Amino acid sequence: MVAPKKAAAAKKSAAKKTPASTASAKGSSGAKKRSTPKKAAALRVRSDEAPWTSAELEAVNAELLEQRDHLQAELAGIESDIQQLMSDSGEGSGDDDVDTGAKTSERQQELTVALNSRAMLEQNERALQAIEEGTYGVCESCGKPIGKLRLQAQPRATLCVTCKQEQERH
Repeated sequence: MVAPKKAAAAKKSAAKKTPASTASAKGSSGAKKRSTPKKAAALRVRSDEAPWTSAELEAVNAELLEQRDHLQAELAGIESDIQQLMSDSGEGSGDDDVDTGAKTSERQQELTVALNSRAMLEQNERALQAIEEGTYGVCESCGKPIGKLRLQAQPRATLCVTCKQEQERH
């Protein structure tokens, strides 16, 4: 009789840790659904900034979700284009060297765009996860707050301005 009570308590505890609103759930479109955290003011900010408001964080969250959806659609189109380019590789179709070179160049360009889009999508996912976990806005290099204004302009930012400038110098 004691074991079923412990099992029920464990299920309740697990349900509290991973509520349906924050768990990654894929719909038919493949988009993950996420909720905005309730503790916007708990996020770290610079000393010269006011704490995050729920409205500010919801706006950033909405922008990240919109960008994610756009990037997923873009990637689907690019992958379709790459599939088409790969199937039309020119083997046996009578293409000369110039045609073959042009097709190869186009494939390379599409692959580069796809890699860039995937990297931005991963950054969006990391930012969305950080919002959920309450760690959004902390520089990955120095651990200091990135700054609300920077994050509102560039929601995927993972470095404060100083660390980003240092990274770009190298």
